[in-house]
Amino acid sequence: MSPSASRLARAPLVHPLAVRVTHWINALAVLVMVLSGWRIYNASPIFAFKFPAALTLGGWLGGALQWHFAAMWLLVGNGIVYLLYGVFSGHYRDDFLPVRLAALRRELGNALHGRLSHRLGVYNPVQRLAYLGVIALIALVVLSGLAIWKPVQFQALAALMGGFAGARVVHFAAMAALVLFVVGHVAMVLLVPSTFLPMLTGRAGKAEREEV
Repeated sequence: MSPSASRLARAPLVHPLAVRVTHWINALAVLVMVLSGWRIYNASPIFAFKFPAALTLGGWLGGALQWHFAAMWLLVGNGIVYLLYGVFSGHYRDDFLPVRLAALRRELGNALHGRLSHRLGVYNPVQRLAYLGVIALIALVVLSGLAIWKPVQFQALAALMGGFAGARVVHFAAMAALVLFVVGHVAMVLLVPSTFLPMLTGRAGKAEREEV
């Protein structure tokens, strides 16, 4: 084993393998769903605009639907694995809960002054709320997508969203919120680049710990 590999093996584990694998599968599935979803949207727009064709996936409506459904099953399967792991491993309990209102207000105040706290492997209150929120968003994307895909079979679900047309609006809004989360997430990684490598290796070396 090389000296660098030996040092990495001794570095503290900040992201377990299950978290890393499901994170990157999620990233791929969401990317494919968003780009193919924009192509599907362009075929029957809800609002008075369309997405640039260069930013869509599928080439035509049928191709986009195939990409979209393939990514949907990947997202659902991966999500189930992540949810089971999060519950039974204690990942949610230890890393995401509790989200205390006083701590959240304090951290939001720090963020407004450019002092958002960050320690590798430890989620601050803003991050906890954001990650819990994105789990809820993905669930809403899937449920609204089912209401659009099978409005008769899932008519009770569609009714909760205002019918087929309402489900389309909910699906679009959830997708837009998810894209905003991804943009913010990538921006945070660019601002604190030391968080990227541990999501690949799982471990934080001395350089990453000192940078944070």
